[in-house]
Amino acid sequence: MVALARLMLDNFDHIKAYWIMLGEKTAQVALGFGADDIDGTVVHELIYHDAGAKDPRRPDRQPAPPLIRETGRDPVERDTLFVESHRQGAEWTVSEAV
Repeated sequence: MVALARLMLDNFDHIKAYWIMLGEKTAQVALGFGADDIDGTVVHELIYHDAGAKDPRRPDRQPAPPLIRETGRDPVERDTLFVESHRQGAEWTVSEAV
């Protein structure tokens, strides 16, 4: 579906593989088939776990970088508009919008 979406929805700039919904391994596969985003920070997720999701709840931004690196890609933190952001403690900077 992700590969088909990437081909057919060429007017969509980004396709997300939500690892909570798909599971970690399937989200990694989705990166290889056209997804370009894995949601990394999930603070308080209930819906998928109440429905039976088995992946652990992780209230920090740590799960995405290892998942992404295992696929041979480099993780990049970005904001909701896909502008690259950089975090140094409590300080944030963003790259210029594309």
